[in-house]
Amino acid sequence: MNPLLSLPELILSVGAIALLMVAGWAGAKSVRIVSIAAVALLVAACFAVALPQVTGTGFGGLYRADAFSAFAKLLVFGATAVCIIIAPRFFAANTHAQDGFAGGTLRPEYPVLILLSTAGAGMMISATDLLTLYVGLELQSLASYVLASFMRRDTRSAEAGLKYFVLGALASGILLYGISLTYGFTGTTAYTGIAKVFAAGLTTGQVFGLVFVFAGIAFKIAAVPFHMWTPDVYEGAPTPVTTLFATAQKVAAVAMLLRIAMGAMAPAVLEWRQIVIFAGLASIVLGAAGAIGQGNIKRLLAYSSINNIGFALLGLGAGTREGVAAMLTYMAVYVVMTLGSFLVILNMRDADGRSVESITSLGGLSQSRKGLAAALAIFMFSLAGIPPLFGFWAKFVVFDALVGAGLWPLAAIGIAASVIGAFYYLKVIKIMYFDEPSDVLAGRTDRAEGMLITLCAVVIVAGYVMIPWLGAVTAAASTNLL
Repeated sequence: MNPLLSLPELILSVGAIALLMVAGWAGAKSVRIVSIAAVALLVAACFAVALPQVTGTGFGGLYRADAFSAFAKLLVFGATAVCIIIAPRFFAANTHAQDGFAGGTLRPEYPVLILLSTAGAGMMISATDLLTLYVGLELQSLASYVLASFMRRDTRSAEAGLKYFVLGALASGILLYGISLTYGFTGTTAYTGIAKVFAAGLTTGQVFGLVFVFAGIAFKIAAVPFHMWTPDVYEGAPTPVTTLFATAQKVAAVAMLLRIAMGAMAPAVLEWRQIVIFAGLASIVLGAAGAIGQGNIKRLLAYSSINNIGFALLGLGAGTREGVAAMLTYMAVYVVMTLGSFLVILNMRDADGRSVESITSLGGLSQSRKGLAAALAIFMFSLAGIPPLFGFWAKFVVFDALVGAGLWPLAAIGIAASVIGAFYYLKVIKIMYFDEPSDVLAGRTDRAEGMLITLCAVVIVAGYVMIPWLGAVTAAASTNLL
């Protein structure tokens, strides 16, 4: 077995343990060095993923590193690094020493927990056995429960952590029950073994196992009808943590779903396609309808997340290699759009530097902070799928895959449903450019955050030059998966 096969996860897990020792000895004063080291570890993990030697199957068929896992991990590690970089300024402005944060800054446990969560995400992506998948999922989830309630004296954060824990435990139980049923009726937990048994024809017990496995994963990607935790957790969790949930962790869960659907359960495509298509269409409609009446920008983006995962699921519903490539393309573009949107939200502050989350506070932003308003408008237009921004291409490749698979009525429904979602995105733009100034938002954009916002905006505006490269990469990833 290649000892470098799981090098990215080894870098993150060993590094997290080492940094935990540093935090334990040095205390809160080590937060800066621990954060910098955590970002460095994520960069090192990205380089490890790109090594040509880090490919193949190992650990007795429990783990696989290939082009698919490399693509997903690079997205996860990159988004995670951003979530560590943006944290200090947020916590410094929104916490106090009596809240358990020395000097108004976050504690060094924050980047350590994120590293452990990311190591679990890497295991989820590369898992080729249901038990490996579950171990990785729990490692990611246990750290995430703490992160959601990291501002423990904040009522909303504590509520978010509790809700995420209770509902997450329920989803883990559903998934574990599905794994148990699948093992009981196939005699194996290995993806290759399950695929061989499913190819001989599905029994009723195997169908039940499939349904429970997909239901458990649906919670992790916040797909309807297992979306109920998303608005409250996104609103209550610290904004950098919400950004992590909406980007890195969502990509990891989607990659996990793809490997199970197109690997272990590929012979049962007709059975699980019904589940995926229903969840996709329901997520598009409910996500769009639920966002219309929201007054909190983070809750609006929570419903936007539900809406967007619906479009991504339609790509999987095609059940083809082109559909998988379309889903990967969609997630890559979605990560950039969502990172940019949350970076703008982090710069919504009042005169005292505290975070402001009401949508009405954006009134007149185009007059007071033209660059920030323009960036948010770009991200909102792109999330709505309006050409010529890159978000339009993400939706186009999904619909093209559906048409190619002969599912053109589903593509037509998706196009019609996307019109509903455009309303609340345009509402945000209308408030920024046409409403009276609210005079609530003040301050300047942090240099690092400003650079990241600019980078995301440039990718969304000029992303079409990346289409040949992105198409080749996602095609190679989908070929490795199948």
